Amino acid sequence: MTTRDTPDSPRRRIVEAAVELLETGGPDAVSTRAVASAAGMQPPAIYRLFGDKEGLLEAVAEHGYAQFLETKRALLDPAPQDPVEDLRRAWDTVVEFGISRPEMFAVMTRATGRGADQAHRAGLEMLYGRVRRLAAGGWLRVDEELAAQIIQATGRGAVTTWHSAPAERRTPALLTALREATVAAITRAEPTVPATENGPAAAARALRAALPDKADVLSAAEQHLLREWLTRLAADGGAPNA
Repeated sequence: MTTRDTPDSPRRRIVEAAVELLETGGPDAVSTRAVASAAGMQPPAIYRLFGDKEGLLEAVAEHGYAQFLETKRALLDPAPQDPVEDLRRAWDTVVEFGISRPEMFAVMTRATGRGADQAHRAGLEMLYGRVRRLAAGGWLRVDEELAAQIIQATGRGAVTTWHSAPAERRTPALLTALREATVAAITRAEPTVPATENGPAAAARALRAALPDKADVLSAAEQHLLREWLTRLAADGGAPNA
């Protein structure tokens, strides 16, 4: 929370009023007049603080990301005993947020402002951290970047599919199936350094994932060259056999 967003600040009051209207009445309920009234202020205050309704929605998205990141950080384990189970929990957290707060999720997805972008990047860094831990433990069966993209795509796809289906056709079994399909697509049944016939791809992924922790061993130039070699090896032959 920034200084300008202290709990009793006009900006904070307006954003929280907008969030309440958004989540109870949808985007059409977030008019400058309605928000100002709910916040106990006059409409000119919104234009002064946010520029226009789009600026207000960007602030709402930033607020949503802040809440979402708090939830993700609460679950963050820098050294999970089971990184695959940790991935499951993280995927469930994203999907649950999108399902329980559809209007906020939609606004966050559309946001392009600087604050929302920074928060989005912070969330992505948590995702890439999980993927790196999977790679370092020998769990990944695909490249790190592809693994992150699959996780993002299936999470968003699960939320979109859930909300696009009639209420009577929504089933948690779909979410479980999508999550497990994601896990199966990017991880091995057991961590492994591949056998000779599978090539060195998994070992290269594991070593590449560990490189950030070895900055005191290699120079910057050496790390760059080694990462280039490992990237080639990691991509060699595509996804190894499970």
